[in-house]
Amino acid sequence: MAKQSQVILPASGFDFLQKLKKNNNREWFNENKTVYQQELQHIENFAEALLAKLNTHDLIETPSGKKSLYRIYRDTRFSNDKTPYKTHWSGSFKRATKQRRGGYYFHIEQGNSLVAGGFFGPVPADLKLIRDDISFDPAPLQKILKSKLFTSTFGQLEGEQLKTAPKGYPADHEAIDLLRFKQYLLIRRFTDEEVLEASFIEEANKTFKAMRPFFDYMSEVLTSNGNGA
Repeated sequence: MAKQSQVILPASGFDFLQKLKKNNNREWFNENKTVYQQELQHIENFAEALLAKLNTHDLIETPSGKKSLYRIYRDTRFSNDKTPYKTHWSGSFKRATKQRRGGYYFHIEQGNSLVAGGFFGPVPADLKLIRDDISFDPAPLQKILKSKLFTSTFGQLEGEQLKTAPKGYPADHEAIDLLRFKQYLLIRRFTDEEVLEASFIEEANKTFKAMRPFFDYMSEVLTSNGNGA
């Protein structure tokens, strides 16, 4: 069995996805099911090894790499796009316990690969806790976002934003740029060449590890009662 650090994603995974984009129908997929299963095994091995690395510096609830993966089958019930299959590989890891907030995600797609994490859809109560904390004192979060580790890994905070100030917060607040966020996403993008390198799994793990100061801040904010307790 190969060592976890030696798990390398083969170029054939990209090749399969490219062919699937051109033949996104059940007939072609069923005819190439064996190839799909072979490529899926590579992704499962990668996810398993990445989970093992992640568990050395965080506590993860997701039980296995296989369980982290999203199904390739699309839910087309409410979509205008009726193609039945996704044309990327992806997975996510959930942090264990209610005290650890934030989630980890990876997405493998030719020309659009990334490792990401954060808060994709915070509920209104969580969003209010975050905004209240930023409104009271934005310095702790600003320090994290301006740190060398953060800027060199992610560049800047990403996510959907309001066009104006959220209700109940002054439009001239010193951190209005942070208050307008509705999502809080940390994203590092990778080229196809980088994804296929032996170092990719370690770079993905380093990216997850670089999220910790942000996650630790958010966890403290989101597990308080709104009064700092």
